[in-house]
Amino acid sequence: MKMKKNLIYLVLIVIIAVIAFVPGVKEKLQDTFFPIATIENAVHVSEEDYDIDLQGINVPSTNLKTFKNKAVFLNFWGTWCPPCRKEWPSIQKLYDTRKDHVDFVLIAMNDQEDAVRKFLKENNYTVPVYIAQSPISEKILPKVFPTTYLLDKNGRIIIKEDASRDWNTETVHQFIDNIIK
Repeated sequence: MKMKKNLIYLVLIVIIAVIAFVPGVKEKLQDTFFPIATIENAVHVSEEDYDIDLQGINVPSTNLKTFKNKAVFLNFWGTWCPPCRKEWPSIQKLYDTRKDHVDFVLIAMNDQEDAVRKFLKENNYTVPVYIAQSPISEKILPKVFPTTYLLDKNGRIIIKEDASRDWNTETVHQFIDNIIK
């Protein structure tokens, strides 16, 4: 009996070690189980939270309120932020394939308009980029960069990612296709 108990502990230790130390396993498990937990504990973005005047950089200026009742990929980033720059190619690929399903709003923070324009032009990025012209609600104001929210039509925060990530994955595509509808 004691031998069996020790074997169970050993197996558990091995499983925990694999999750902790093998690259990709933790992310795969997170991608698999994360969405359900997130929806159950979803935070709602209120009417006031949406009220942000946005100066368009490569699109017309608008207010975030125009995206209320729509699914939104909301990303806060900066040209000065290496992790932000790193995730841009995957955001562009996601935008190219899913812009008909979800609105993209990328807000450049602590940045100069000319630096943002230069960055977009040099990399041929076409994802809609804005600079906020009014205060951003504490509920969605990022503490770190990049921070990305996936909002559903009801203003629920379905995903909040406050780190650089590959956004052009099968999981994210399925998420947008299935949950955002």
